[in-house]
Amino acid sequence: MTKNIVVVGSINMDLVLPCARLPQPGETVMGRALRTEPGGKGANQAVAAARLGARVAFVGCVGDDAFGARLVAGFHAEGIDTTHVRCIADTATGIAMIQVDDQGQNSIVLGPGANEALAVAQVDAAAALIEAAGLLICQLEIPLAATQRAIDIAHAAGVPVLLNPAPAQALPASLLQQVDVLVPNEGEAALLTGLPVQGRAGAVDAALKLRQAGCATVLITLGADGVLVADAQGYRHHPAPEVTARDTTGAGDTFIGAYATARAAGEAPDAAIAFAQRAAAFSVQRLGAQAAMPSQAELRRQ
Repeated sequence: MTKNIVVVGSINMDLVLPCARLPQPGETVMGRALRTEPGGKGANQAVAAARLGARVAFVGCVGDDAFGARLVAGFHAEGIDTTHVRCIADTATGIAMIQVDDQGQNSIVLGPGANEALAVAQVDAAAALIEAAGLLICQLEIPLAATQRAIDIAHAAGVPVLLNPAPAQALPASLLQQVDVLVPNEGEAALLTGLPVQGRAGAVDAALKLRQAGCATVLITLGADGVLVADAQGYRHHPAPEVTARDTTGAGDTFIGAYATARAAGEAPDAAIAFAQRAAAFSVQRLGAQAAMPSQAELRRQ
């Protein structure tokens, strides 16, 4: 692969508390041993891609604390270019508080911390990097103005844009029209379209509406039911590999990082989806987000 995948996004430390079941509102349940693990949707997607062989550069922010230092060191260990990762003085690194139940389902609350400091000027400083990229990946855990600016730069340079619209929020039509690949889950697709998205039938309607809004390709992830794809060829369903999930944290990010890696390496869209599904299925069988993401060698042995 001769061109970088550039990720503009969030960097968090995940505080993971396993429990037998997720609490209802107002309820207290007993948890087990707390784990602190590298996370953040942007960082997760970057690590997933790097671990599968992509050349990855990151644009983001950490705080001047122990979590930030550990997260940047983790990027270096994965071979990720951190030239455009800033350390923000007197600011805490972003965190995610994650509860995971015995069925592998999770509940997450974000504390954005230094991620909120990612400004348009920092994205502009990375403009040459984005313009030379093979693919840009963005999410919505950083200020929308920074995401919009990164997409503007990539689109003007003819660089394909992959947007994971998470956490879910309304987006301007002008932004969606610049997106080559939109990867929402059911809830995010429902918020973007105003349509109920429950299962494949609802996903078809939402995906086609998002295509009409200007997104070239829409991949709606359906968890254990696979992926619904809508593009210029129409729509189709990719069933997920059947596995027993231990922890679904980071599975969507693994899918996105793997899909981006395959596409940037020249794989056809359907082959890239199949590769990404294999990687995501591998990840849910292990605990954690980045800790569960496979390497090239592990996928080959599967």
